[in-house]
Amino acid sequence: MGRLVIVSNRVPVPEKGGIAPAGGLAVALKAALEERGGIWMGWSGKSSGDTDPGPLSLQEQGNITYALTDLTGKDVEEYYFGFANRVLWPLCHYRLDLAEYGRKEMAGYFRVNRFFAHRLAPLLRPDDIIWVHDYHLIPLAAELRQMGIKNRIGFFLHIPWPPADILFTMPVHEEIMRGLAAYDLVGFQTDYDLENFAGCLRREEMGDALGDGRFIANDKVFKGGAYGISIETAAFAEFARKAVSHSTVNKARLSIEDRDLIIGVDRLDYSKGLTQRIDAFERFVVNNPGHQRKVTYLQITPKSRSEVPEYEQMQRTVAEQAGRVNGALGTVDWVPIRYMNRSVSRPVLAGLYRLAKVGLVTPLRDGMNLVAKEYVAAQNPDDPGVLILSRFAGAARELKGALLVNPYDVEGTANSLGRALNMPLDERRERWRRMMDYLLEHDVSRWCDDFMADLKAA
Repeated sequence: MGRLVIVSNRVPVPEKGGIAPAGGLAVALKAALEERGGIWMGWSGKSSGDTDPGPLSLQEQGNITYALTDLTGKDVEEYYFGFANRVLWPLCHYRLDLAEYGRKEMAGYFRVNRFFAHRLAPLLRPDDIIWVHDYHLIPLAAELRQMGIKNRIGFFLHIPWPPADILFTMPVHEEIMRGLAAYDLVGFQTDYDLENFAGCLRREEMGDALGDGRFIANDKVFKGGAYGISIETAAFAEFARKAVSHSTVNKARLSIEDRDLIIGVDRLDYSKGLTQRIDAFERFVVNNPGHQRKVTYLQITPKSRSEVPEYEQMQRTVAEQAGRVNGALGTVDWVPIRYMNRSVSRPVLAGLYRLAKVGLVTPLRDGMNLVAKEYVAAQNPDDPGVLILSRFAGAARELKGALLVNPYDVEGTANSLGRALNMPLDERRERWRRMMDYLLEHDVSRWCDDFMADLKAA
């Protein structure tokens, strides 16, 4: 059995002592690597400035080799901040108005993928299986194929895949599509994303679906499928159960007293619908005077890509909006919105999920959204909270017990908040049980195993 080789933009290198960073994806992929032995390669997050990067930094942990490379300052600007985050990210999240096309950045994106391929190729053995992750590295398989690499190579896209009319606004959409067709297996979060991909192939007359998950493009047959990423469900549920005794969580419980807690947890990003969500909470409080002073909305939003100007502006906008609502509605002893612009430790987050009567997860567009799944897993089975979920999150295809909302419909989301907070216990339990049973069966290990099985069979 060959080794597993994982390639991603960033690599969760274990800390000293071999402790892996928290998070279901890192846990699942590390487990798969430990089972087979292998390599996890990616960018170190460091820049070599104007000089060429030095050799790969190799770190051994058991039978896993972590292989990290620096990038030049030009590479970071063009490949990462440029094409990946100013073209592909907004485009895949349906934000054509924010996509900034530039030939220099496009060239940098393909150049860095070629650089990754040349650094990876000498590490490979003929029977290795390669698994490439996310939008930063779409052309990697094509670059490896040009070098004569014949290994099985799979790709998983963690973000949404747009329909043809959106994708085709990108000048190099044909190159991106050809890049995906170079893989043996292309995985998407949902069946909708897979349908969009098939539609792009047909519209461009590049290829078509052959049935049974097979596609043809550029005279090559490959497989595509939907593999909804998940969390370590049982472990996170136990983690949350224990976390409620954490000192910080106890302080939070005391600070909200007998008020109902609504929680939102998102990276600071324009795809998360934060301004619409705050508007909906404000509308709910104004429309429901009986809930005033009886509810607290906690929004935890760590900074994200602060080097990108759009994100700096968004940080100011959201903070000002929360401040305006608190100024208009708050009283001496009640702050309606608590807005935190920093990270919270995983034990504290799990405990806060369990305290919250409502999980408010309303992105404008999201590949999956693991916050929704973590919120469900964290609940007390005897007295679970209610998940309010955007119908435009991939998780809406799986979590059938959630209250689905259109995040653009502020009034509708406000009404759903009222429904959630007043929902009878029996209905809350039934909805939660349906979602939890699904998550226990479809956890992150199942996601990893399903993808690997299909890649080996491709």
